[in-house]
Amino acid sequence: MRHSEHKPGPAGELALQIVPMPKDTNANGDIHAGWLVGQMDLAAATTAGRLSQGRTATVAIEGMEFISPVRIGSQVSCYTKLVDVGRSSIKLNVEVWTQDLDEHHPRKVTQSTFVFVAIDEDGCIRQLPDEALHP
Repeated sequence: MRHSEHKPGPAGELALQIVPMPKDTNANGDIHAGWLVGQMDLAAATTAGRLSQGRTATVAIEGMEFISPVRIGSQVSCYTKLVDVGRSSIKLNVEVWTQDLDEHHPRKVTQSTFVFVAIDEDGCIRQLPDEALHP
């Protein structure tokens, strides 16, 4: 393969795959941003919960730009990658890629950084377990 033919791919681990349906569209028939952000948060929360070994809460979403539209029936894949770990917080990068039925290569739709805090059963901030603090 020549260097110019190299296609970039997702960074991180696959955390969620889903196919958007007509009920997920806005008034113009496009998949709306709120639905996509919800999927990203779900993917990141799954990874954060695994790393924290318990409950987490989303406390911030840092910068997001939509590069490409999401079409009904395309396969949407959310990839998460650990960026940083604090005493009680986890920062994850989330990338979204789609694969349309008539396309040969996936395309990047958006990315953002999600910040979570570990919480206990009462909803109070708790310290992350040692395994999460020293990945």
